[in-house]
Amino acid sequence: MDKETGLKREIGVLGLSANIINIIVGAGIFVLPAIVAEIMGSSGIFVYLFCGFLISMVMLCFAEAGSKVTRSGGGYAYVETAFGPYPGFLAAVFMVMGSAFSDAAVANALIELIGLAFPVFNTQFIRIILLFLIFGGLCSLNVIGVRQGIGLVKINTVAKLTPLILLIFFSWEDISLANLYWDTAPSFASFGEASLILFFAFQGGDAGLTVGGEIKNPQKTVPKAIFIGISSVLILYILIQTVSQGVLGDQLPQFKEAPLASVASVVFGPIGYTLLLIGAGVSMFGMLSGEILNLPRVIFGLASDRVIPLERLAAIHPRFKTPYVSILLYSGIGFTLAAIGGFRQLAVIASASMLLVYFGVALAVIKLRKRDEGVTENFKIPFGHTVPVLSAGIILFFLSNLTGYEKTGILIFILILTLIYYLVKLLSKHNKEHENPLG
Repeated sequence: MDKETGLKREIGVLGLSANIINIIVGAGIFVLPAIVAEIMGSSGIFVYLFCGFLISMVMLCFAEAGSKVTRSGGGYAYVETAFGPYPGFLAAVFMVMGSAFSDAAVANALIELIGLAFPVFNTQFIRIILLFLIFGGLCSLNVIGVRQGIGLVKINTVAKLTPLILLIFFSWEDISLANLYWDTAPSFASFGEASLILFFAFQGGDAGLTVGGEIKNPQKTVPKAIFIGISSVLILYILIQTVSQGVLGDQLPQFKEAPLASVASVVFGPIGYTLLLIGAGVSMFGMLSGEILNLPRVIFGLASDRVIPLERLAAIHPRFKTPYVSILLYSGIGFTLAAIGGFRQLAVIASASMLLVYFGVALAVIKLRKRDEGVTENFKIPFGHTVPVLSAGIILFFLSNLTGYEKTGILIFILILTLIYYLVKLLSKHNKEHENPLG
């Protein structure tokens, strides 16, 4: 199963846990409390618990599949191993597409944040140069080695969590219990709407598993890191929502652009607002560093498995032992999308793409179990097929809430990818026949 003997297994439980937390806790946490409060009022805490339960089930599917498939690629590798190259190809494209557009959006948000303090960065030329420095710098760091890349992820994780933890710790004196009291239950429609938004907010931890070929003892490391990562994020989110609601009360929905910075302004004064804005910038940068560490491994997996006929993308640097060509390509795509802009309207389609990958992974768990019957050393979710089946059903429910236009767009995109896949396969077969006409 371990095809990538050229990669170094240097990522342990702490590094993988930090990787998962770093990607999930992105820019969204700095605006999420106001959105939840607007929909749910003071009862928003229950939506966190519900969505935490849902994403935990999905990540359990990743844990089981990750203990069986130990090579790089994450969701793509699991789907490809279970169902073959074509479903694996679709999963990989959906993963890369969703992440690339997300990275481009976050990079632009980071530039806008910097532009608030230094207006010179609002000019188009300077903006593009800064984007190039961000993507180029992260690309170079990850080419040098996964140890350096995962080291930066650990630093970013601590840097982004520190101001949030400090805000939680020092806010308790400013909390009013009256702001946390609720006398009416939210409607089912409101609960569903808030759950959908929060489910997207919890996404991303799966990207932390795409470094499977570089994880030490993955059978034990993957499930432990997932448990630590998801539990930490859930506790953090619940505490942040409680503090925000408790301090600002009914005024919380009014601070949609920077609710946590507004809480910090009450707790620490004007300097608190500035510090939390800086924290948001660090969080965005941390998310980008994690994505550029993880997603190139999907492209690398596609090429190394010959799902796409571009063997150069499977190249490993002779000195640093990293998939440097795939890292360069993914960084280039992210920079190009960020520089062009005009892609934010595709955010929902990108998120739906990740839900399709999750759906494939849930089904892959069932298929891999049948293949690996009798193998006991791998992690296995308890309660039979309950978790993967329930996960798949919930994902279909979320996808059913897409608009007709969005569903049509996804179907057309799948048809285009299918055509491309089989055309490439046909051309590859034709070229081989010409190279070896005698068979």
